[in-house]
Amino acid sequence: MILYLGASSLVKLYIQEPYTDLVRMWIREAEIVATCRVTYTEVISALEIRLKQNDLTMKGYDLIIKRFSKDWSDYATVDFDDREAALFLKKHNLKRFDAIHLSAAKLIQKKRNGFFLAFSSVDEKLCSAAEAEGLNVLRFQ
Repeated sequence: MILYLGASSLVKLYIQEPYTDLVRMWIREAEIVATCRVTYTEVISALEIRLKQNDLTMKGYDLIIKRFSKDWSDYATVDFDDREAALFLKKHNLKRFDAIHLSAAKLIQKKRNGFFLAFSSVDEKLCSAAEAEGLNVLRFQ
């Protein structure tokens, strides 16, 4: 199985949140964990926000950033189709990064070479759009 994780799902590996254990289970079952190249920036941004909100100490933040940066090379990172992302943005009324993630997952779906593709995001609107576009969605609810 190829497991596509949006940033909201991937960050659960680094910060204990609801459903962290579920994401870890999905990763253990996956042969490949994939995400879009923009996810690196999104995860760093999410961690920065948590630091500023005092949800993380500076030491904890530094450790998470170090681990995430080390792990990044283990993920299959994919690009996205600009025009397709713009289409998804309009068609499903998505936020820009959500449209980008949907486009990236669709690129994997086109080239998956027999692998089952599972898509995960915390955002329900994005999950509904992914299902409408023919993706298999793993839900948190």
